[in-house]
Amino acid sequence: MDAEKIHLFIATKGDNFPVESLPIIRERLANMSSENEMAIMATDYTNPVLAIILSVIVGELGIDRFLIGDIGLGIGKLLTGGGCGIWWLIDLFLIMDATKRKNFEKFITITG
Repeated sequence: MDAEKIHLFIATKGDNFPVESLPIIRERLANMSSENEMAIMATDYTNPVLAIILSVIVGELGIDRFLIGDIGLGIGKLLTGGGCGIWWLIDLFLIMDATKRKNFEKFITITG
């Protein structure tokens, strides 16, 4: 992938990944074949801001965890009412980082 496309990807989707992973993403994009280029650009990454908003509003039901793909944790939060509110409160601080990590895992899986 050429430098302009890499810069565009980082500029538009960089907020969806942990800051410390951006050099790895930049390197993988530079070494990626043209076949995977469209798959990377078309992949929909979960917005961390949406995850925190859902966590505030319906976090007790585990919707935030379902959104990022943590089905087991979502079911746990749903059945316990967000851990009687404690788990919900803790997730308010953790969900954005968890969302960014899940997005990075998705990116790594696609780029193989």
